Amino acid sequence: MRVTNSSILKAGALATVAALALAGCSAGGNDSADSESGTTLTVWVDADRAPVLKEAAADFTEESGVKVKLVQKDFGKIQEDFTAQVPSGKGPDITIGAHDWLGGFVTNGVVQPIELGDKASEFEDVAIQAMSYEGKTYGLPYAIENIALLRNTALAAEAPTDYNDMVADGTAAGTEFPFLIQVTAEGDPYHMYPFQSSFGAPVFGTNEDGSYNPEDLQIGEGTGFAAWLAEQGAAGLLSTSITGDIAKEKFNAGASPFFITGPWNVGPAQEAGIDVAVDPIPSAGGEVAQPFVGVQGFFVSAKSKNTLAANEFLTNFIGTEDVQTALFEKGQRPPALTASFEKAASDPIVAAFGEVGATGAPQPSIPQMGKVWQFWGVTEAAIIDGGDPAALWTKMTADIQAAIAE
Repeated sequence: MRVTNSSILKAGALATVAALALAGCSAGGNDSADSESGTTLTVWVDADRAPVLKEAAADFTEESGVKVKLVQKDFGKIQEDFTAQVPSGKGPDITIGAHDWLGGFVTNGVVQPIELGDKASEFEDVAIQAMSYEGKTYGLPYAIENIALLRNTALAAEAPTDYNDMVADGTAAGTEFPFLIQVTAEGDPYHMYPFQSSFGAPVFGTNEDGSYNPEDLQIGEGTGFAAWLAEQGAAGLLSTSITGDIAKEKFNAGASPFFITGPWNVGPAQEAGIDVAVDPIPSAGGEVAQPFVGVQGFFVSAKSKNTLAANEFLTNFIGTEDVQTALFEKGQRPPALTASFEKAASDPIVAAFGEVGATGAPQPSIPQMGKVWQFWGVTEAAIIDGGDPAALWTKMTADIQAAIAE
C-alpha cells in the first residue's frame, strides 16, 4: 500500500517533522526509542489493524524520517491501560480507540486535540461529531459502525415494516426463532437501544449543537419501553439465554429469518451460504428505531513530545483514502473518510448499513454515560426475566441519577 495524497508532498509539514527527527527529539511514552536514534512515534494498535498500520508507518518513515513503533495491544485493555499510563509520562504517542472513551480521556487529561483543519470536511459528519468533545476534535476517525437487521432472503422475501410485522413474518417462516438478538444474562442495552429509542426514550437530551447534555437525563421516560420488554420476555421473543454466539450460530444455521447485529456477522452468514439483505431495524414503539453509531479512531497522548509528527502521521497518512480503504477491507466496518466510504458503498451491504447508521445517534461519550451502563443492562435483563417493569425502571433511573450526582 503506497500512500498517495498531495498534502503529504508539501514541503512544509514534512520538512518540519524531518527536522525534529534530525534534531533527535525524544518520543513520549515508555515504549519509545532513545533520543539518540531520532524521533520515534509509539503507536498502540490492535492485532487486526496492525498489518495496515505497518505499511502506512513504513511510508511515513520514508517520507519524514520519523520512525514508527507499533505495539500490539488487546483492544479490550487499551482504554484502562492508556488512562493509567499517560499521567505518569508513559504509554504511547498515539493509541487506537473507540469514540465513547473520549469523555473519560478528556476528563482524565490523557488526550490532546488534533488539528484537522480543512481535512475535517473530508470525513463523514457523524464521525467528526463523535470524535469531538466540547467543540474540539480529539481523534482521527477511521471507521463507523452500527447494527441493523440482517435478513435471510430465502426465509423472508421482504423487509418488515415494523416490529409486529417482523414477528409475524418470522413466525410464518416456521423457524425456531421469529428473530434473533443477543440479550445475555447481564442484558445488552447496546443491541436493545433501537427498540428503546423507538419509544422516544433516549439516554440523555442534546444541546443545540447536537452534543449530549449530561444534566438532561431522559432515560426515565422509558417506562413504556420497559413494559414492552416485559411483554416480549413473557412471550418468549426476548430471552436472556441468547448470547451473541448463540444468535450467530442459530442464524447461520437457518433457525431464524432475522438477526439484529452488526457488519461483523455478515461475512460468517455469507460463508454459511445465506443470501443476506440488510434492512432498517423495525420500530416497536412507533418512532424511528435509532441504533447507536460507534466510531473508531486514533488519539494523541496529552504527554506526547512528538505532537507535530503524531498529527502529521494521523492526518496525512491514516487519514488518506488508501489507508482508510485498507482498514475497511481488513475489518469490514464502513470507512469514516467520505471518499473511502463512497467507494466501499458500491457494495450494497455496506451501503445499507450506512443508510441505517444515518438515522442513528452517536453513542454518548460523556463521562456520565459510564454511570448508566452499570445499571441499564442488568435492569433490562431482570425485566425480561419477569421482574416488575415500572418498579425496576424507576429504580434504575434513580440509581443512575444518584451515581451521576456523586
